Amino acid sequence: MKDLERNNIIFGAAYYPEYMPFERLQEDIAMMQEAGMNTVRIAESTWSTLEPVEGTFDFSYIDKVLAAVEKAGMYTVIGTPTYAIPSWLEKKCPEVMVFNGYTRAKYGRRQIMDIVHPVFRQCAENVICRLLEHTAKNPCVIGFQIDNETKHYGTASPEVQAMFVEYLKEQFHTTERLNDVFGLRYWSNSIHDWSDFPDMAGCIHGGLASEFAKFQRSLAAEYLMWQSEIVKKYKRQDQFITHNFDFEWKKFGADIAQDGYSYGVQPDINHYEASKAVTIAGTDIYHPTQDDLTGAEIAFGGDSIRTLKDSSYLVLECQAQAFKYWTPYPGQLRLQEYSHLASGAEGIMYWNWHSIHDGYETYWKGVLSHDLAVNPAYEEAGTFGREIAGIGKDVLCISRKSPVALVVDNQSLTGFRWFPIDKDLSYNDVVRRMYDCLYEMNIPCDVIDIHQMEERFDQEDKPYQMIVTPVLYSVSDTFVQKLKKYVQSGGVLVSSFKSFVADRHLSVYPDAQPHGMTECFGMSYNQFTEPGRIKVAGEQVLYFAELLKPDSAQVMEQYEHKYWGKYAAITKNSFGQGYGYYVGCYVTKDKLKEILKDAIVCAHIDNYFEDNIMWPVIVRSGINDKHEKIHYILHYSEDEKEIPCPFEMVEDILTGQCYKKEQSLPLKDWGVMVLREKEGGKE
Repeated sequence: MKDLERNNIIFGAAYYPEYMPFERLQEDIAMMQEAGMNTVRIAESTWSTLEPVEGTFDFSYIDKVLAAVEKAGMYTVIGTPTYAIPSWLEKKCPEVMVFNGYTRAKYGRRQIMDIVHPVFRQCAENVICRLLEHTAKNPCVIGFQIDNETKHYGTASPEVQAMFVEYLKEQFHTTERLNDVFGLRYWSNSIHDWSDFPDMAGCIHGGLASEFAKFQRSLAAEYLMWQSEIVKKYKRQDQFITHNFDFEWKKFGADIAQDGYSYGVQPDINHYEASKAVTIAGTDIYHPTQDDLTGAEIAFGGDSIRTLKDSSYLVLECQAQAFKYWTPYPGQLRLQEYSHLASGAEGIMYWNWHSIHDGYETYWKGVLSHDLAVNPAYEEAGTFGREIAGIGKDVLCISRKSPVALVVDNQSLTGFRWFPIDKDLSYNDVVRRMYDCLYEMNIPCDVIDIHQMEERFDQEDKPYQMIVTPVLYSVSDTFVQKLKKYVQSGGVLVSSFKSFVADRHLSVYPDAQPHGMTECFGMSYNQFTEPGRIKVAGEQVLYFAELLKPDSAQVMEQYEHKYWGKYAAITKNSFGQGYGYYVGCYVTKDKLKEILKDAIVCAHIDNYFEDNIMWPVIVRSGINDKHEKIHYILHYSEDEKEIPCPFEMVEDILTGQCYKKEQSLPLKDWGVMVLREKEGGKE
């Protein structure tokens, strides 16, 4: 069998024949082929199957799958099976179960081990090495997924805390410096001898606790790098290393994973830091369906993961059907998959192929339902699979340069958790509100970590036409100065409330807020309030309101209130060659879009809203490997409609139909068009 030529989209599913109630490997592979699938993902959760007794290995099911896949001309991604440990490991060493400072986890769930414990590491390395020795040379194995949805799991053992003290010594050298940086004199928390350092489980100091959370995130990143280095010893040059980075889960009902979806920045690992362990970034993305399908989660996840390495990425898990919330309407499954491609994915894999008949995830249904028969989800997946088999070369490795960056920050997330402004408003709520507005307005956006943003500032003064900073609570003076320079040189900055408040150790700056940015924004404030009856533009303000005092700034919105009406709610300021916008309260989406629209004009960003093309019609554009401009028209609605073509001349590569500027583009319910600009056309 020939080696994989990266000339088509990776399409397939996670596959667990060891979970099946009876043997049907050949039938499954045949059904996958019929649906246009070319790849299976195996092994990432089967440590106890591969090593039922310590030191005794059984790769028989792996061998059967690889033989069938190779014979079919398909490909395999091998997962290291380390995120779910076998019971013998817990019996051998109970201390491998994670200790959170109060209790030690009981065996049963996945992701309950101490990722730094030496016994766990020794056993994990052993199974990884034996698995890769057995599989890496197989020509159908195209890559490896290290671990699975890795986080730090709250690890806070005495050993981890001792490591944290050593980390603090390296950072601050003396206890006096530590006390000064974090203000530990409060409540007599000062440390005067490193041996007196207390257990972090009892810490009530937000700054020090945030530093421990940062340290825990670094342990998760180090763990992935550790696995990556092991894999590199066995993998071929043509094989990739990936990981499925997940997102904070938005829950809305029962206390079980089925109630919720991928929502925002993951608090328990820093994606940018951890992505250094992989050669291609991967992710899993789950989202509402049926009447609540918007595509926003797919776009946010894609714009986040693509930015990690400024490259296309793999969707290692996405939904086919599951639970009562996820059964797609006709057309939605196909729309979802094209939405992933539109964000820059070069691989799409369902979790999973078949529904599982036992265990915790029994009703997290796969492409096949529990009867393992043909169903609408399978048929629609096949429609997509057969389509991309023909057009994959045209849509592979879509790249783009976004004009807008939305800056996210784990430290600000932690700070917002320690110092919330309302029980019903999270950091990710504000992030997603600002992102979703840009998304619905069809404004291309990179979701970028603050450290990566700082690196880009070091490379050029104006890496983006516009930067958005939702709740950038924690900033260094260095970053503040770089932002000011960015605006002065012609950039446009849009910031939300609770930005530029504290340093990187969550110590609030002792000056007027927003710290260091009062000249840039042309205003300041030193009071904030519960909104109560405050309105902005006739609409009730929710959660929080900063009382802004304009200096040079233009007041875009004033508070409507007997007492707070003398203060501004939203301001705009000309600073150097650029503009600084500040949104001092939680306003409606419509009002936020007005502000963003004004900023977009000032940033000279080409946009589609002028042509009245906005959500539920989403336009995602990029450049393919052939240097052709590709535009995805994604219609998130059950209603059929027509929109004017915004491009000079395009061809729908799904139908072969050509369209000229202003000619009507017909959009079916939950429909998709993939448009390629014809020679002489322009965006």
